Amino acid sequence: MDGTPKQATFEDESPEYAAFVAKFRPKKTTDDCYTPAPVFDAVADWVSARYRLDRSRFVRPFWPGGDYQSADYPPEAVVVDNPPFSITTEIVAFYLARKIPFFLFAPYLSNLGIGRGDPRLCHVVAPADVVYENGAKVATSFVTSLEPGTVVLSAPDLCRIVKDANARNLAATVKPLPAYVSPDAVITSASLGYLAKHGAAFSVRPDEAAFLRALDAQRAVKKEIFGGGFLLSTNAAQRLARARREAHENAARPDERGNGGETAWTLSPRERDLQRALA
Repeated sequence: MDGTPKQATFEDESPEYAAFVAKFRPKKTTDDCYTPAPVFDAVADWVSARYRLDRSRFVRPFWPGGDYQSADYPPEAVVVDNPPFSITTEIVAFYLARKIPFFLFAPYLSNLGIGRGDPRLCHVVAPADVVYENGAKVATSFVTSLEPGTVVLSAPDLCRIVKDANARNLAATVKPLPAYVSPDAVITSASLGYLAKHGAAFSVRPDEAAFLRALDAQRAVKKEIFGGGFLLSTNAAQRLARARREAHENAARPDERGNGGETAWTLSPRERDLQRALA
């Protein structure tokens, strides 16, 4: 300090303004609730089983605005948590110096750089994408002090466990979008794209098609064909069916209609009459 008085700012003078500005500053700690409970529980169960530790010993000292260095660490405590990745090396050094055992979430690709080769640290590589509760998708692995004598460890069982837990969490939290299936005699941009991507050529003459903004069944429920479509004549619909079979064979995968759960639209009598009137 040189003794020069620090110039006061509006932020210093107004606590309300300081609080407002603080809301927009990036947080240096990761909220532990950002780790989906199914993912954390799966990891904690794996740690408990592998190292024969009672989960009641696990502590989680990381939360927004918290100070992990001032947290309470009972003698039997084991830190199992997801810390802010940007300061993982600093956190690891703190726990190693104080002989506080830990198993921490860590970034996958930069994992081996954490700790700068400290022989007391083990890099547990179990690469799995985790979608955290703030929506961030992060390739995740782990670092620990619970593997004395091992500096790197490939953990395929933990990788599988985390992937499965992440999938279960997404299935439980992401509302599936409705799936719609057009009648066989209706062609859309999406279905034409499927043919093109899988090597099936298809074309229609003007006299074989009638433009549709929506099917009658869709209008009844205030829906429409996204981007519009064409109702095909009987002959053109038969060619489309052959092209779709060819595309399915080329794709070597199940029918583009999926495994169920879709809403299958049908042609109305009026649209059947219109189809018959086409060439």
